[in-house]
Amino acid sequence: MSEYQDPFCQSCAMPLMKPEDFGTEADGAANEDYCAYCYKSGAFIAPNMTMEQMHDFCVEKMGELNVMPREQASTLMREVMPKLKRWSATK
Repeated sequence: MSEYQDPFCQSCAMPLMKPEDFGTEADGAANEDYCAYCYKSGAFIAPNMTMEQMHDFCVEKMGELNVMPREQASTLMREVMPKLKRWSATK
């Protein structure tokens, strides 16, 4: 993920480029670690999601949005996800 200059979500690796990309705390303040799709009002939106489920979701979204081919996305996510704050804590 070093190609991104902006911070990125520590759950799904989405670049956090605009204020609305950031998740929120219970008091409405921006959370600096997680995106609005993963974290809202101080909690994960899908708290029981596994890293493998997040991998599959991200690969599918990246393919749908033509970010990169699914095979390339899968390889990237398998490398990056275990290093993200949300998933490295589960080891």
